Amino acid sequence: MAEGPGRKPRKPRSAQVVRTERLTPHMQRVVLGGDGLADFAADTCTDHYVKILFPAGGATYPEPFDMERIREEFPREQWPVTRTYTVRHWDAEHRELTLDFVIHGDEGLAGPWATRVQPGATVHFMGPGGAYTPNPDADWHLLVGDESALPAIARSLESLPDGTRAHAFIEVSGPEEEQKIDSDVEVVWLHRGSRPVGERLVEAVRALEFPEGRLCAFVHGEAHFVKQLRHLLRVEREIPREDLSISGYWRLGHNEDGWQASKREWNARIEAEQEGTAPAA
Repeated sequence: MAEGPGRKPRKPRSAQVVRTERLTPHMQRVVLGGDGLADFAADTCTDHYVKILFPAGGATYPEPFDMERIREEFPREQWPVTRTYTVRHWDAEHRELTLDFVIHGDEGLAGPWATRVQPGATVHFMGPGGAYTPNPDADWHLLVGDESALPAIARSLESLPDGTRAHAFIEVSGPEEEQKIDSDVEVVWLHRGSRPVGERLVEAVRALEFPEGRLCAFVHGEAHFVKQLRHLLRVEREIPREDLSISGYWRLGHNEDGWQASKREWNARIEAEQEGTAPAA
């Protein structure tokens, strides 16, 4: 995100790996701590996220870590590579930041790193960002997502007072990927198997009998199924835009760099198509 006029670029934070844990076959937890989190806070949104800065191509950067210096002294292809992860938990008392990583063996950048990183390793990151928290004025909530949205959905559910009306659908590859969520809301776990990502989520939301009253929804994950559910909620169900948090966290066939480069255009085009404001072909 570009900085506004007169604003200094935000400086990266540094933290150390405290411990790691394999939650499920395809989900790895990494807990960060250290003095670099002294003024960190992530307690206003349930979708808070940080952007981890990974060295590009094994580059070694001077210490202290300084993005301005790196941009001045290193060629563009050796600048850090950014990957975005939701804050699963922030413990202000113990100054510990918990992040969960979806892993697919040696595929990708962040997943393999999360499985191999050792306590004591230093991590540089930006953030937090975030925009969503369940609206207490809603009559009921709908939370829908794949593995990438699981941390945000779990955190959102855990923030809801007992007795809150909510429907939560989370799609994972199989039953071994289900997780315990500390909430009295019954999560519907959908097992993808060999089916396309998000297909079962679309079916589940279409089959849901919507309760009366004001709905506030959180729908995040792979961009194609998010597009379908946006049409269902915004166009077919006519849910006001302000009551919807809907966005693609990732897109099949794209890494984060490619997706982030095209995401704004993709979202604008989808919104124009679904709102009926797209120009005639």
